[in-house]
Amino acid sequence: MRGDGDGWSNSPGGVRHWGKYGAAGLLLRAPLPRGGSAVLLQHRAPWSHQGGTWAIPGGARDSHESAEHAAVREAWEEAGITADALRVRAERLTMTAPSGWTYTTVLADAEFPLPTVANKESSELVWVAEDEVDDLPLHPGFAAAWVELRAVPLRLRFAAEPVADLPRTVELADRGFFWLHAQTDGPGDEVTIGPEPSDDLAEALTALLT
Repeated sequence: MRGDGDGWSNSPGGVRHWGKYGAAGLLLRAPLPRGGSAVLLQHRAPWSHQGGTWAIPGGARDSHESAEHAAVREAWEEAGITADALRVRAERLTMTAPSGWTYTTVLADAEFPLPTVANKESSELVWVAEDEVDDLPLHPGFAAAWVELRAVPLRLRFAAEPVADLPRTVELADRGFFWLHAQTDGPGDEVTIGPEPSDDLAEALTALLT
């Protein structure tokens, strides 16, 4: 069913962006066996705009939708990923245009690399190890955004009881995104969480990494 957001937003100079009310996409991460992370990427169908490149599931926002709602809906329509299979962690405005058009990337985690069902907009959907994303021919918009969206892995060691909800993506103020895991032989620098960590893990890590 087509929403009311389908259509072009026109900027000066004839530049057009898809989505009358802006657009949103879902950057979904899942853990790999040795502590690293993978992201779900869409190989865009040849007939689509920038066909043949790789990006994330996404599309036009409808007038009544938040960025999160639109991104999760697009993940369902383009990849068969259901809302109850993911946990949203953050949002990042990753592109703006003179027309007022915006693209928002919603970041979320899944417990494992979920099976996918591609629609006609995809040649394929693939879980790609985070450190291999740059090896692919990326959609120019996604390539520009990926610089700030990629997550640096951190290995957490706990002096007391481990914090639940790991592995996961976390955003630290002014430092970007991190992939937290507790795999002793996994990637990333090791950070020790003291015997009385803050209830807010992001706050505790920000203090430790300052």
